[in-house]
Amino acid sequence: MDRLENIETFVRVAQTQSFAEAARQLRLSKSVVTSRVKQLEDHVGAPLFHRSTRVVRLSDVGQAFLRDCVELVGRANDILDQMRDAKDGPTGTLRVHALTGFVLGHFATLLRAFQSSFPDIHLELIVSDAVVDPVKAGVDCALQIFPAASTELVSRPLFPVRRVFCATPDYLRAHGRPASPRELHKHTLGLYSGYPTRDRWTFHHGGEQVTMYMSAALLTNSVHLLREYAMEHAGIVCLPTLVAGEAILRGDLEVVLPAHQLSSFSLSAVYAGTSRNAFKLRLFIEHLTHAFSRVPPWDAAMIERGLLPPGLIWDA
Repeated sequence: MDRLENIETFVRVAQTQSFAEAARQLRLSKSVVTSRVKQLEDHVGAPLFHRSTRVVRLSDVGQAFLRDCVELVGRANDILDQMRDAKDGPTGTLRVHALTGFVLGHFATLLRAFQSSFPDIHLELIVSDAVVDPVKAGVDCALQIFPAASTELVSRPLFPVRRVFCATPDYLRAHGRPASPRELHKHTLGLYSGYPTRDRWTFHHGGEQVTMYMSAALLTNSVHLLREYAMEHAGIVCLPTLVAGEAILRGDLEVVLPAHQLSSFSLSAVYAGTSRNAFKLRLFIEHLTHAFSRVPPWDAAMIERGLLPPGLIWDA
């Protein structure tokens, strides 16, 4: 067990690139973390890290050693979790980082159902639009639209995130409805600042693409603020359908340029294969996966009413 703890500590230092952060996440003193790594280095017979006052970097031996250690720690934690949980049921805390746009309006029902099935699993939910590395942030998984930050992380897609341009009927009556993407330049625009494509916008129509760069009167990292901005008849905004869907179905917002599709992203659960909570995390992700079909409910309702095309275009 001591050797396995040393290996787990080595993996955590390698992933966080910090002895201090590894100690914080493992709830150990920095001296214990340093001692465990030193014991492992003595056993291997070579240094695993190059250390300086500013950076911790894997040595060639450490780099070669890391992948097998990641698999070993992940498998060991999974086995121990399953043995303990088979006896007592799953317990403990899961820390999850989630996008604000997903959490508000759609997540509470899922959390209640999950906790009804597993009442002894406590959830700690950090909500923001920041992009995080779950290991460095000290969370079990991150629910995000950005790809995993490294090949050592697992990314499991949950559902597609579509985007539409929309505005209130009052705004469109007062300012006109754009007939092509380039006519958006004539309008007051509200745009989200956090998409992986940044300020590059590609529209797909009839097998052709139009890519353009747009400046916004309001650029923000809050899709909910964009929705409220649009509801004030302030302009045309681009929103994910998971945020705009209800307002569009009510008629409070109208889709602009419905025949010109934007690419979609996957909202994915990103996590480390070495999570100490692998079994509980798997239960949580399976719960999310079962909650969504290939077409999430807010999109299905819009497709049924002809407000969205059924097909998807994925971001390259």
